[in-house]
Parts: sequence; C-alpha cells; structure tokens
Amino acid sequence: MFARLRSDIQCILDRDPAARSIWEVITCYPGLHAVWLHRPAHWCWGNGLKWLGRFISHFARWFTGIEIHPGAKIGERVFFDHAMGVVVGETAEIGDGCTIYQGVTLGGTSLYKGAKRHPTLGKDVVVSAGAKVLGGFEVGDGAKIGSNAVVIKPVPAGATAVGIPARIIPSKEGQSADVTEPQQPRKFTAYGITQEDDPLSQAMRGLIDNASSQEHQIALLWQAIEKLSACVKTGDCVPDDAALKEQFEAGKLNDLVGK
Repeated sequence: MFARLRSDIQCILDRDPAARSIWEVITCYPGLHAVWLHRPAHWCWGNGLKWLGRFISHFARWFTGIEIHPGAKIGERVFFDHAMGVVVGETAEIGDGCTIYQGVTLGGTSLYKGAKRHPTLGKDVVVSAGAKVLGGFEVGDGAKIGSNAVVIKPVPAGATAVGIPARIIPSKEGQSADVTEPQQPRKFTAYGITQEDDPLSQAMRGLIDNASSQEHQIALLWQAIEKLSACVKTGDCVPDDAALKEQFEAGKLNDLVGK
C-alpha cells in the first residue's frame, strides 16, 4: 500500500514542474486527493456498500472539484492535473500512467443499465483540457486527446485525436504522434501537445499545392502555344485573357491556413 502511495506522489513530481516537494504534493494537489478518496469509494461500491461509496465520491467532488463515480476503475500512477470540473463515469476505466487535465469528461452515450457506457483509456494516455471522450470504446496505449476535442470513436494506440468531432493523427512507426525523432526515448508532453499539423490543415495544404501546380502547368502550356503561334504566319492563336504568368499565391494561402 505504501509503495502505491509513493508512486502516486512520484508520478506528480515527474510530470509537474510546479511540484517542489513531497509535502506540497500531499497537501496541495486535489488530483491526488481525488485518487486517494476514490479507492475506498470503489472498494465500498464493489462490496455492496453502494450508498457509502456514492457518499464518499460525493464528498470527494465537494472537496476536490473532481467527480469520479465509485464504479470507475483507475490504474496506478494516474495524475489528475489541475482537474477542476473533471467527470469520470461509472463504467470508465483509466489505465496506468494516464494524465487527465481540467474540464475533461469521460462520459457515456447509452442509457442502458449494466452496459459499457463509458470509455476505456489504455496506458499512458493524455487527455487534454476540456476534452470530451464519449462512449464505451477504447483509447489505445500512449494516445493523446487534444484540448477541447470531442472523441466519439476509438483512438488507436499512439495516435492523437484533435477537433470536433475528433480526427485522428496516426502514429509514426508505432511511436506516439508527438515524437519527431524515433531514436529518442518518448517523453511526457504536457497537454498532449503534438508537433504534427491538424489533419484538416494538412488536407488544405495538399489542395493548395495541387492548385498551384496546376496553374504552373497551364502557364507553361500557354507559353508554349505562344511560341508556336509566333512561328505560324496565320496569326496569334493565344487568347487575350490567357494566363501566361502564374498568379496563384500558394505561400500566402498556406500562411492563412497555419498549423
């Protein structure tokens, strides 16, 4: 038991640079208090003491601002960072080493009692501030959920989900999506920040590059026709409105799309 308590404290010291001492973590971190209060609540829930389990979780909600149903399953080294307004549903499961930020909802979309209504998070998942993960599906190991994303379908291991509804940025070579150099060991990234572009911006950039390439080819064709018409004595066959010069501002449009 004491080893687990030490690992709870150490995971906060490892992931939060603002944590300066063990005493500060024990006394001033509501995420840690929520986890510690959830354990007796979950024990009561699993041993038929439903009301007592709910009462403990209700007290924890009042005391910490974090609402965790006593039926939820939470692994080891789970860190609720800031975590005000977090809601974890009855059938939710949170794997070892997960990090969950403020305003996150692990919610359900089904009204059937006894059904798996809430998500299952694998190991080392990061769920960023304001994200909503809704449904009884799985989020794979090492996945990341972007801030304010609304996730309504499974997320593969190592992938990143962003947007409303969430779009998936797949992992590279089995690594987490925020790893740009596979030879380096994977590091924890606060709020699940990824170096990859949003998939929508990637699609827009592809369309911009394609349109720019097409205009370049059309300009080359008109220039070739102009040269050929100069050699023919029947007169100029190039229309007055032919685009002999490229005018497509791909760079400017890419700047507007951003990252």
